[in-house]
Amino acid sequence: MAKYIATISWSRDGQPFIDSKYKRVHQWEFDSGQTIRASASPNIVPTPLSDPSAVDPEEAFVASLSSCHMLWFLSLVAKAGFIVEKYEDKATGILSENEHGKQAITQVTLFPHVTYKNGNAPSTEEHHNIHEHADKKCFISNSVKTNV
Repeated sequence: MAKYIATISWSRDGQPFIDSKYKRVHQWEFDSGQTIRASASPNIVPTPLSDPSAVDPEEAFVASLSSCHMLWFLSLVAKAGFIVEKYEDKATGILSENEHGKQAITQVTLFPHVTYKNGNAPSTEEHHNIHEHADKKCFISNSVKTNV
């Protein structure tokens, strides 16, 4: 078993609060010491109460699914004997109403583009199977209800 820690910090800094006019910018600090500036999504909380230049939880959710999938894919494709030069995924998450009538990220679609060394790539079927296996191995996608 492994344990992961994230410390989420926000302070009012004298802002109004009860009228909901407080800024949603806050910090995420990870056990490595890395700190990320975060905010509510401007799609949910309008600026200036949110900050579009900061990472929002919805983006981080999509990124964590994509990152987990990529890491498993790279591991599996290396074991299959292929050398990846570059991997890029412009993953997309959809916020909509779920089957219980609640707002949720109901769909995350991955769009991985993989470049192999010297064009030595697995067949289309092998490539698809490796992605399928990566999806089944990803701890994050195994932990959520979202369709990935």
